[in-house]
Amino acid sequence: MTHDIAALAVELTDMAAADHRTAVHANSAAAAEQLAWRRLTARHGDRLGEIMAEYGWPTAELVGEEAARAAWLVAQHADRQLDIQRRALQLMQQAVSAGAPGPRELAFLHDRTRVNEGREQIYGTQIAGVKDRAPVPWPCEEPERVDELRATVGIEPFDEYVARFS
Repeated sequence: MTHDIAALAVELTDMAAADHRTAVHANSAAAAEQLAWRRLTARHGDRLGEIMAEYGWPTAELVGEEAARAAWLVAQHADRQLDIQRRALQLMQQAVSAGAPGPRELAFLHDRTRVNEGREQIYGTQIAGVKDRAPVPWPCEEPERVDELRATVGIEPFDEYVARFS
């Protein structure tokens, strides 16, 4: 089992590395690059589904911090696989409730899943676009409370967050 877990950790970190290398193609003008990105994220999403079925959520306690963050990244980018994203969100919520690290990542995944479902986000982590050179978030459920809610999960205030993109 230890060998399996070590191999799983390597597999997850390799998936995240491939994701980082190809993420620039997500919004490429070249259709072939966009397609390559979609295929990669779909393959990774499928594999994460298998991993979750076998191990549950790959927590830092199970696979190490880097691999756990990699699993989160794969779930975050499984935009066309809402079933995978919802399952990851459910398992990650259970893990965080049980004391696993990651409330910040959980908030990002929560917002990403809600946006993909066509719902308003909670924490204002997902950016819809840019207007007058300033990032504009997807609509939020309680826009007046966004910074308060962000603080509860360790995310900087919205204005500081978007300043990094400007």
